[in-house]
Amino acid sequence: MGFFDKLKSGLAKTRDSFVAGIENAVYGKKKIDAALLDELEELMVLADLGVETSGAIIREVQEKVKRQELTDASLLKKEIKDQVRGILRGDAGTFRGGETLSVYLFVGVNGTGKTTTIGKLAAKFSAEGKKIILAAADTFRAAASEQLVLWGEKAGVDVIRHKSGADPGAVVFDAIAAARAREAEILLVDTAGRLHTKTNLMEELKKINRVIERELPGEPSEVILVLDATTGQNALSQAKLFNQAVGVTGIVLTKLDGTAKGGIVVAIASELGIPVKMIGVGEKQEDLQTFNPDEFVEALFE
Repeated sequence: MGFFDKLKSGLAKTRDSFVAGIENAVYGKKKIDAALLDELEELMVLADLGVETSGAIIREVQEKVKRQELTDASLLKKEIKDQVRGILRGDAGTFRGGETLSVYLFVGVNGTGKTTTIGKLAAKFSAEGKKIILAAADTFRAAASEQLVLWGEKAGVDVIRHKSGADPGAVVFDAIAAARAREAEILLVDTAGRLHTKTNLMEELKKINRVIERELPGEPSEVILVLDATTGQNALSQAKLFNQAVGVTGIVLTKLDGTAKGGIVVAIASELGIPVKMIGVGEKQEDLQTFNPDEFVEALFE
């Protein structure tokens, strides 16, 4: 099964509730009235496009109805599809890079698949011939460090780690030094999703960011937030918090397979303006792919 088919399969629950809902709502109707638009807005909210985004789409539909640019209810599905495509169109799946060493700082709560994402990306970049270093800066969870080491071995890349409970900033400092010494092109930094101490997580992440900025002015090239698509609007709340703390530049959305909340991709793009860089639709290495807005929209609405 190719990635598009997996994406289509992964979005099946969202499509069944959202797109099928639109089709049922407009079936046999000609007139576009307030009751129909209310029903469509509710469907969008339930698919986790968010209240703000759903309202904006419906207002645009209302304007087109007023101007008589949209008169037939049967065209509403295409109109919503086009608007969703327009919202996502600005998203780019490419990673920005520094001149010699690019640092990608990964943040996100535990359980989103952050460490696994880093491991898959390390394997991807390594297969492309790039020299990679991994930094195990989640020192508050021993399992995260061990998991990253396993991914490093699998991808054939070095992992810089300290003992459990060590200062994450010190790990990053040493990882930057190692990356320079070994002439690495990319440094992927794993971070904690929660702390066992009273230390505030966001303050800890800011500190790591400062270490990177001090040692490598202009870095990190990307601050990537890993989100679990199945959490829906909670993922949007997380994105707002992390963005305020460390300035998120891109999002990796995992676990899109098997969720009815696939509309969260649209909410994130619309409300935060942060590009979705990659999406995950399964456990395998090839199930993490660059986000293609057009492909996503076709898989959702087909």
